[in-house]
Amino acid sequence: MTDPTIPSGSPTEPSRPAVDIEALNQQIRVDSEIVERIRKETAKVIVGQEHMIDRLLLGLLSRGHILLEGLPGLAKTLAINTLSKTINASFSRIQFTPDLLPADIVGTMIYNPAENDFSVKKGPVFANFVLADEINRAPAKVQSALLEAMQERQVTIGTTSFKLEEPFLVMATQNPIDQEGTYPLPEAQTDRFMLKVNIGYPTKTDEREIIRRNLGKGFEKVNPVATPAEILKARESVRKIYMDEKIEQYIIDLVFATRNPEEYRLAELKPLINYGGSPRASINLALAAKAHAFLERRGFVTPEDVREVCFDVLRHRIGLTYEAEAENVSQEDVIGRVLNVVEVP
Repeated sequence: MTDPTIPSGSPTEPSRPAVDIEALNQQIRVDSEIVERIRKETAKVIVGQEHMIDRLLLGLLSRGHILLEGLPGLAKTLAINTLSKTINASFSRIQFTPDLLPADIVGTMIYNPAENDFSVKKGPVFANFVLADEINRAPAKVQSALLEAMQERQVTIGTTSFKLEEPFLVMATQNPIDQEGTYPLPEAQTDRFMLKVNIGYPTKTDEREIIRRNLGKGFEKVNPVATPAEILKARESVRKIYMDEKIEQYIIDLVFATRNPEEYRLAELKPLINYGGSPRASINLALAAKAHAFLERRGFVTPEDVREVCFDVLRHRIGLTYEAEAENVSQEDVIGRVLNVVEVP
């Protein structure tokens, strides 16, 4: 590339300011150094599971929330707790149960007889990192108590609203094998999670290392290597990462292919899809792609960034028909076909 300055816009659309890619690349390399520090520190405790750690960082850098689905014992709780320690941030864990009440999450008003007045008792949602463990074990009214906190970054107790301290990240987990005594998340609520991440078993090598660490002297101490202020600064850098209009169009095509597959030579998917990705899918796909480029310490988004995060962004935003279930077609199958057919810029 002889000229690192890339103009944006087309004759039919308002042009955007020109971007100096080389200067932006250098700036992102400096700003993203925080990622290597956090990865190195979490590796003291978390063996393998690099995908889960990177997805936590994606959500953190994009102001998004994460729904983790995986079997028990795969270090989901340990991962977010460790991440909070590396950033010197507050952490709280909420165990969702059928008898949980909304006030157990957000807090409530408590009467003080000595002062003859009510005072606010804040709940565990007032933390930088909140783990909603087994979120599908509580009824819908309790699940929805998180919605205002997740979307508006505030909590209302009585008549007073309280802003939540940034950075604020909710990581909810659910067990894919237990169905009895669970309350499936409504589609409107799962759509508020930026990513849905499936966690698998570790490799044989990683599991051997897990055994050795647990039977040995224990895990190394995790030290703070970043501050909340540095995370907020990194978020600003993520927003500055350059996304070409061709990448924007690629994102739009991927999402629209889940809504109108027949327009993208995917007519065979039409009877399998009940509903496709919402506008939140497009927004979060773009944000996650920028955050992935930041993790790769790059100042611009490539199609591979979009493809890398596509499954995690879309898998909980595509509704399948009964015909798809009868044919054992999953959301991953649909996304895979879309990625194979939609033209890559």
